[in-house]
Amino acid sequence: MTSALRICFSALVFLGLATSETRATIVRGSVELVASRDPMVRKHRDFSGVVVWLEPLVNSVSPPLPSRTAQMMQKNKMFTPHVLAVPLGGSVSFPNLDPIFHNAFSNFNGQIFDVGLYKPGSSRTVVFKRAGVVRVFCNIHPQMSAVILVLDTPYFAVSNKAGAFEIDDVPPGEYQVRVFHERAAEETLDSLTHKITIETAALELPPLPISESGYLQVPHKNKYGKEYPPVIEDQPAYPGAKR
Repeated sequence: MTSALRICFSALVFLGLATSETRATIVRGSVELVASRDPMVRKHRDFSGVVVWLEPLVNSVSPPLPSRTAQMMQKNKMFTPHVLAVPLGGSVSFPNLDPIFHNAFSNFNGQIFDVGLYKPGSSRTVVFKRAGVVRVFCNIHPQMSAVILVLDTPYFAVSNKAGAFEIDDVPPGEYQVRVFHERAAEETLDSLTHKITIETAALELPPLPISESGYLQVPHKNKYGKEYPPVIEDQPAYPGAKR
């Protein structure tokens, strides 16, 4: 009887250790944008829109990517959120909450798509099957732009206004930290790539300074590769659209 109890107790201890070794944890950190000419950064210290993600290395757990639908609204002639991160195979809906027509598209590197012209109160959805940076525009309003980052990992977060980010449910193991910011040079972002080891306790990463030095905004063309025609007045029914 005593031997049986010892075996049972040992089994429980082993199971408890195994559970603690595989328990997911939280990775926290912050980013700071430096050498910026953007007024929201310089005057208001808005450090939002930086994507931080973890790529599992050899001895880390790589679970199936979740199938989820994110949303990028079109309201007040803006895409909201301006920066969105989704897992590979995820979908993004583009609801039109303006009283005018919109036409979201992307013809840059990344996944090319064109949802066409659609009316107020309607929506279109795109499934992203290729990892990478997708730069989104509206074919009617040249001032509208956004970025979708499609990632081959479920462990990612986008920084808030204070620059803070939090990645939940990360299993113990070794990972590579990667960073994306639309106004940072590729060399700058590559220099921030580094390896980390996650154990059972929550992990606080050191602050990540991201320089915007040398950033130049390049004007984009419409989906036909031509200059945008002047927009005199938006109408609830966009001229030439089918009613």
